[in-house]
Amino acid sequence: MDSMNLTAIVLGIVEGLTEFLPVSSTGHLVLATDLFGYDLKDWEVFNIVIQLPAILAVVVVYWRTFVEVGTGALRRDRESLHFIRNVLIAFIPAAVLGVLLKKKIDFLLESPLVVAVALIVGGFAIIVIERAVRHRDYEPVSALPVKRSFLIGLVQCIAMIPGVSRSGATIMGALAMGENRKTAAEFSFFLAVPTMIGATVKQLWDNRHALAAHSGPVGFVQIAIGSVVSFVVALVVIRLFLGYISKHGFIPFAIYRIVIGTAALIWLLKI
Repeated sequence: MDSMNLTAIVLGIVEGLTEFLPVSSTGHLVLATDLFGYDLKDWEVFNIVIQLPAILAVVVVYWRTFVEVGTGALRRDRESLHFIRNVLIAFIPAAVLGVLLKKKIDFLLESPLVVAVALIVGGFAIIVIERAVRHRDYEPVSALPVKRSFLIGLVQCIAMIPGVSRSGATIMGALAMGENRKTAAEFSFFLAVPTMIGATVKQLWDNRHALAAHSGPVGFVQIAIGSVVSFVVALVVIRLFLGYISKHGFIPFAIYRIVIGTAALIWLLKI
């Protein structure tokens, strides 16, 4: 098999495994790409675009919820409208800051060192939040107050730093505000849909000429392979994640982040 296609498969697996876990899928993709010896710039679009199929796995797993919300909105059902309101309000900060800070974000995406440090710091943050905060009983996303939804969306923006983790930031932000683990995880799942669709569409548009001309080493074939793999793997992860955190919480992920971040730091600094 062509080495580029094999790399696309491996990165697709990495994306599918890590997108919904609080361990930073982008950070893992940056580190994995660098580990394989590739230029991060060449794989930048690939690493962002293959996140979209993983996100679409949410739609498949929660298709009943999306259908109910859609039909409920047409009937002007209060709960459905509140669900849409909360997700859109939480999406606004990332949409605005993502445009304003694009150049700085792109610069950070080229730094594996930033990823390693963010993984470690984020791991300790998870431990502190898990130990210190008391959680409410489960409540659906539609029941969240507007202000809390917006604040969770604001916290999500911290994940623009690679290695922080979009799901980790939203989940920990919700937990810090006293939300139930399941509520926090589900809100992170649903918020991922508009957030990652927006990020992917923008990346495709910004790089449309390079992709159409296949001027770079990574083209549509690799993107297609990585997308299919990330989608299938993400389907499995989503189904297992909620059950796991209900029993074990997020501490295991915090420990994993610290170990991987430390190993990456040692490797990058050649200690």
